[in-house]
Amino acid sequence: MSDVTLRLHSLHVYPVKSCAGTSPAEAELVETGFDLDRAWMVVDEAGVFVSQRELPRMALVQPSFKGGDMILRAPGMLALHVSPERVEAPTQVQVWDDRLAAFDMGDLCAQWFSDFLGRKLRLARFDPDVRRLSSRRWTGEREAENAFQDAFPFLVASTASLAEVNRRLAAAGAEAVTMARFRPNIVVDGIDAHGEDHLDEIAFDTDEGAVRLKLVKPCSRCSIPDVDPATGATGHAVGDVLAQYRADPRVDGALTFGMNAVVVEGLGRRLKLGAAGRATYAF
Repeated sequence: MSDVTLRLHSLHVYPVKSCAGTSPAEAELVETGFDLDRAWMVVDEAGVFVSQRELPRMALVQPSFKGGDMILRAPGMLALHVSPERVEAPTQVQVWDDRLAAFDMGDLCAQWFSDFLGRKLRLARFDPDVRRLSSRRWTGEREAENAFQDAFPFLVASTASLAEVNRRLAAAGAEAVTMARFRPNIVVDGIDAHGEDHLDEIAFDTDEGAVRLKLVKPCSRCSIPDVDPATGATGHAVGDVLAQYRADPRVDGALTFGMNAVVVEGLGRRLKLGAAGRATYAF
């Protein structure tokens, strides 16, 4: 029996890892998460991924989709059109400890990112034939595939959790922040601040049937929530607030916000804004 009712407040897809996201009205679940989420990744000359941790201006790269193409825009740059169906050449890339087969997107994409970010960089496309799995320490018997996500196909957060962070920021004399700082895929209404920490499964109703997600691991936060997504400027206010109250013993005292999740049911189904949801508690 369900313990709490929810509503799907917003959906977020990040086509290029560590660049800005999109907020569609609906999104399809595929084996690696939402369709085209972290399907591309910016890498250095050795094929190792780069992120806002070292290149905060990546936050200013804005993707959109039109006519089947992904269009990337950034301040001072001409728009870059990228076809989801086209790749240039096989390559090898590294995301954290995983070395993977992937596809290079060619010299035009490489030059665009190199010019904007001021380093020799290239753009890589995830190879759908690769099976990159989340840690079974957290998923148990369930195999959860990823594209270029850090470690899990979904991140779930709540509007109440953001409101609590902003309450504490205001008390510290700092400005409020948006959910874009935390880069979730699914944001829900209907639970208390950080209530997602204690949920086991979430189920949403869709036209095709239920979508069920299992929340498996608190999301440890790095410096990216202190990057302003509107300007690329860095600070420390968000990290300072999380340090006040978000050390989580489940991940060795790391500061957390949101919960990583994996699919239990619903591949090929589409989540839509406002969908009704139900959740069960993990204890």
